[in-house]
Amino acid sequence: MVDLLASGDYLAGRPLATVLFLALKMQRPLFLEGEAGVGKTEIAKVLSKALDRPLIRLQCYEGLDIASAVYEWNYPAQMLEIRLSEAAGISDRDRLEHDIFSERYLIRRPVLQALQSQNGKAPVFLIDELDRTDEAFEAFLLEVLSDFQVTIPEFGTVRAETPPIVIVTSNRTREVHDALKRRCLYHWVDYPKAREELEIIRRKVPGCNAALSAEIVAYVQKLRTIDLFKNPGVAETIDWATALTELDRLALDPETISDTLGTLLKYQDDIARIQGGEGQKLLAEVTAELRAAG
Repeated sequence: MVDLLASGDYLAGRPLATVLFLALKMQRPLFLEGEAGVGKTEIAKVLSKALDRPLIRLQCYEGLDIASAVYEWNYPAQMLEIRLSEAAGISDRDRLEHDIFSERYLIRRPVLQALQSQNGKAPVFLIDELDRTDEAFEAFLLEVLSDFQVTIPEFGTVRAETPPIVIVTSNRTREVHDALKRRCLYHWVDYPKAREELEIIRRKVPGCNAALSAEIVAYVQKLRTIDLFKNPGVAETIDWATALTELDRLALDPETISDTLGTLLKYQDDIARIQGGEGQKLLAEVTAELRAAG
């Protein structure tokens, strides 16, 4: 599993690779929790590509409802069918109800799409940032995650012939209910260590100078140790390395850091703090430590 993820340029340690392997073998959803930007969503994307399976993504948000996430009926087409039936003199209400609440008028949203194999392959179903929804939607997902099925009152139960690979992510802005977690295997995705993050930069930004890459990673690692409103994630590290490469920089300096902090930090209070004396202090520590390391 480590090699499978590495084929998509995703570096995974043994704990993550093991729990992912077990999720596939046991056909259980995998619940990934961690700070924003540590690579949780990327796991589903890489898995989809490596296994050559379609990726279906449900991006969660506050107010997400069944019609947007699971299914809805094509009401205009149903109304047209009713009027045509009335015009044709069809009075069998049971038959009409059966006709209008059929597959023909069912609009499948991501959850229903995930229960349907495509070209004989069950998809990878990514439920992204579940913590943004409310508990009512969580409760609805219990049937999906435990039995890989959805019950539609007017239609019946839609069940997956082959269970999809389900990846659920949370940034832990709130606690997800235990009932949902019990249906999943669990893994906490942490920020990578310096050596791992350096390898990520090497893979994702191959044009970045080796010495600059080492400075970038050392600087970001130090940033994560101070009390910022939002620590930079791996995605931000990649963006910063890309930006500095585009600017043809070979080393960090106070002016360059100040000019490009918007690619790394996303809150003005954090940017203002680092643009002050603290940013230069961090750079001096990074320079001294890298010089001492040889």
